[in-house]
Amino acid sequence: MDDPARQWKISDSDYKEREYWDDYLKAFEEVLTKTSTDGAPWFIIPSDHKWFRDLAISQIIVREMQDMDMQLPKPTVNLDEIRREYHQSQDGENAGRRKKR
Repeated sequence: MDDPARQWKISDSDYKEREYWDDYLKAFEEVLTKTSTDGAPWFIIPSDHKWFRDLAISQIIVREMQDMDMQLPKPTVNLDEIRREYHQSQDGENAGRRKKR
């Protein structure tokens, strides 16, 4: 159930402001049109439902990251050697535990 304290309250000034609604929309659209660029786009995400907001944002992030075609850097160390040493170390530790029992 909704918290009554969080419900919208309306006043007489709200009705007066309604006269400027078209001007507000025009200014909103103008700001977004002039400031959204290919390198720094704006996205308008409805947030009435958190699950939908989160889904929309995550899809934008995934798409943008895929478009970047990022690649992991080539390792500067010998990964096979590190794995071999790690497994040898683990095998030695496991053997030592078995002897203590």
